[in-house]
Amino acid sequence: MDEQALLGLNPNADAPYRQRALAYFEQLKESQDAWEVCADALANRIYSDDHVKFFCFQVLEHQVKFRHAGLSAAQQQLIRETLMKWLQCQLMNAQPEKTFIRNKAAQVFALTFVMEYLTLWPKFFFDILSLVGLSPHGVDIYLRTLMAIDAEVVDRDILHTPEETRRNTLIKDTMREQCIPNLVESWFQILTAYQQSHPELTCQCLEVVGAYVSWIDLNLIANDFVNLLLSQMSVEELREEACDCLFEIINKGMDPVDKTKLVESLCRVLQSAGFFNVEQEEDVDFLAKFSRLVNGMGQSLVLSWTKLAKCGNVKEAAETLQAVEAKVPLLLQLLVHEDDDISSNIVAFCYDYLHVLKQLPQLTEQQKTNIEAVMLAVMKKLTYDDEYNFENEGEDEAMFVEYRKQLKMLLDRLAQVSPELLLEAVGRVFTSTMQSWQTAPFMEVEVAIRLLYMLGEALPVSHGAHFSGDTAKTSALQDMMRTLVSCGVSGYQHTSVSLEFFETVVRYDKFFIVEPQHIPNVLMAFLDQRGLRHNSPKVRSRVAYLFSRFIKTLHKHMTAFIEDILTRIQDLLELAPPENGFLALLTSDDQLFMFEAAGVLIVSGESPVERKQALMRSLLMPLMDAFRLLLAKLLQETEEEHQAALANCLSHAVSFASRTSKAFSNKQTVKQCGCTEVYRDCLQNFLPALSCPVQRGALRSAVRSFLHRMIICLEEEVLPFIPAASEHMLKDCEAKDLQEFIPLISQITAKFKRQVSPFLQQIFMPLVLAIFEVLARPAEENDQTAALEKQMLRRSYFSFIQAIAGSGMNEVMANQGAENIERVLFTIIQGAVDFPDPIAQKTCFIILSKLVELWGGKDGMVGFPDFIYKHIVPACFLAPLKPTFDLSDAQTVLTLSECALTLKIIHLKR
Repeated sequence: MDEQALLGLNPNADAPYRQRALAYFEQLKESQDAWEVCADALANRIYSDDHVKFFCFQVLEHQVKFRHAGLSAAQQQLIRETLMKWLQCQLMNAQPEKTFIRNKAAQVFALTFVMEYLTLWPKFFFDILSLVGLSPHGVDIYLRTLMAIDAEVVDRDILHTPEETRRNTLIKDTMREQCIPNLVESWFQILTAYQQSHPELTCQCLEVVGAYVSWIDLNLIANDFVNLLLSQMSVEELREEACDCLFEIINKGMDPVDKTKLVESLCRVLQSAGFFNVEQEEDVDFLAKFSRLVNGMGQSLVLSWTKLAKCGNVKEAAETLQAVEAKVPLLLQLLVHEDDDISSNIVAFCYDYLHVLKQLPQLTEQQKTNIEAVMLAVMKKLTYDDEYNFENEGEDEAMFVEYRKQLKMLLDRLAQVSPELLLEAVGRVFTSTMQSWQTAPFMEVEVAIRLLYMLGEALPVSHGAHFSGDTAKTSALQDMMRTLVSCGVSGYQHTSVSLEFFETVVRYDKFFIVEPQHIPNVLMAFLDQRGLRHNSPKVRSRVAYLFSRFIKTLHKHMTAFIEDILTRIQDLLELAPPENGFLALLTSDDQLFMFEAAGVLIVSGESPVERKQALMRSLLMPLMDAFRLLLAKLLQETEEEHQAALANCLSHAVSFASRTSKAFSNKQTVKQCGCTEVYRDCLQNFLPALSCPVQRGALRSAVRSFLHRMIICLEEEVLPFIPAASEHMLKDCEAKDLQEFIPLISQITAKFKRQVSPFLQQIFMPLVLAIFEVLARPAEENDQTAALEKQMLRRSYFSFIQAIAGSGMNEVMANQGAENIERVLFTIIQGAVDFPDPIAQKTCFIILSKLVELWGGKDGMVGFPDFIYKHIVPACFLAPLKPTFDLSDAQTVLTLSECALTLKIIHLKR
């Protein structure tokens, strides 16, 4: 072997050595027989360096996995002999090899087994077992090999080709016939021989049994085996693995009656051995495994009950249900355990048990007691513990949030089984906690409000109408909401309680339509240090969003307070200056919600038009003033970092103005509220930013979004601004600018049609030429981003032509001159045929159909019929004939139907 190259296998070697080792590895892998030196090195223990041994196994692995069929019979024999010689050496070694080498060896054994068991090496297991006997080092390799075979042949998480799946099924069938009884016998011997002296081997063996039990005959793992496992449940080093192994046995598919018997016999033994006394067990890792085992037993029983009930086996079904009920006390002990992992592992059984109760015609008193016990357990477990870090949430906190989601599923299921019991239980907890909230710890107060919030989803209604319909439910919820908003708990000094209070108020915002007298109190909570001025930024941020939702739902009930609210939030609507170090109460994203809320208050109030106009102007004027000043500053600024900060601030000003316009609706238009002029002023102030030579991308993007909003809100009032804006946006643009500009033109085309025909005729070619220019720019061959940008721009271009062709304004394209029209038409033919992008191709065929409809008749465009026969008809056949035209792709199928439609329209027209 190349000793110099081998030096590079050491992780600490220098780069040139490492590269040489890599090159040597490739050379050995690909050569016909050079790999044999590795086989020789392993069989004769030539190297003691672990990295070299691992390297040799990797070379061997490559031969078996990828080149086995091409090896000669002698070479295949060499691999078998190498593996067996290496295994024999293991029996004599005083110290076992490193774990990573043993795992790699097991992998090579397993791959060789998969390739040769059915043909060349049917005595694979017999050979290995007769060689290793009961030598601990040998048994270790044997067990690792079995796990590696499981990964190759059985593991369902690994994707296999249909051919591999057939081969694996054949291997399992052959193993069942020929060697599984011997393997089971060997496991039994290993488990009995090593449980005292080598617990780690026993654990490994238990893992093997657990892996194989799903597909072998369970009768082989008969009583002796199960009794052995049960005895190992009492051995500290073995019990976690024994638990897992029993879990796999329980999970095996079986006849429902047999399954019930098996579970019950296991339960009797476990109970008499004292395992059901959960509170006396201190080892939480074991309890987590035990909880998973109980969950498996419980779910198996529920599945058996479901099957038996379906088949009408009344007697057996009743016995199985009794067995399920008998596990409930244990289920409850595990569910309320203070360790969340233990509790989480039993949730699925609990959920299934509740599902069983839901299907029963009537509940017994005991079952009702069980339901209440589950409710209390869920309520208790929903509670935060002292260690939860609200300011800096890490992995533990994320796990608790996930666990809470599981508990929420249980609560929802409880609501389906018995909504009355749930309402009553939550009502009790909520009322007693709210009576003494001043002295209660935060977690109790938070969970009480949380439960009220969760009822909203657990008790389903349409459109949040919790306060109409069923009077028992309505009055219970109404009482709780009344208590929530009047008991003063909104002032509790903890972020979790503050957040839960506002979330619940907004979840049940319809309550205030029924009892509007509480609105002023809740508004004050939103506006003072309990909400928008809370000392936690997290609370302030969430409350800003919730406040806008609250206002949107209840604005009709706020007419009396509009101006008061606007005064109180005035400082929260100020544009934060770009200087660093200025700490605003709200981020710019939060301020968007505040501007929207302010807009809704002004627009939906009952003030006269003049007043609305004045209020909207006082809301938007500061933004316009700040915008002018900042833009002037930006034009003089030379430092890029400061430029970016100023541009960011200018974008925020535009976004805020844009957001206020969301308050208008079909009933309350800008015109009716007298606000046309103020938004026109905004446009006049914002448009100069388009000609700013620096920070173009950010500014254009903001102004473009504002124009989109104004096209909707100002209607034709916006039209005078469009030509100048378009001219600026087409100067020095990149692919992304054009791609974002085209939807604006398409929106104008669709909305104003004939009104904008002269403008479209004027802008059509400049826009098309700008697109052609950007698409023609050279790009690096492997620049994925540039390629994607061009693809998206091409799509946008075709969408633009589609919008023009589909708008019925024949004259826009017809008046561009023959040469230009021809140029555009050829790009559409090219898009339909040459680019393997089905989305663009589909659009191109839609355009071609439309143009044939417009110009293909007797009075159509001169020369167009010629173009149809020379280019459009061939395109309809050339596109589907392309090798890239993939009919297994849904978009391509749509393209094909558009293509056929084009031919149909040509047929009709000609």
